Amino acid sequence: MSTLVDELSARAKALSAEDRARLAEELLESLQGEADADAEAAWDREIERRVAEIESGAVRLIPAEEVHAEARRLIRR
Repeated sequence: MSTLVDELSARAKALSAEDRARLAEELLESLQGEADADAEAAWDREIERRVAEIESGAVRLIPAEEVHAEARRLIRR
């Protein structure tokens, strides 16, 4: 760990349990924001790919009723 991280860690450990929990939550949220941006971009690409497959006729859409009926049939086996 870097000296700054060591210092921050030591100071954070001196906080009350409530303040440590709040700090931990804020730090985790800051990491999730970065991951969410990457996930959002990945989902945008996936949506574009799927729409292109549908529009080109490369895939056949199956109505939800058919999918549910098939799932129920497979579960009952």
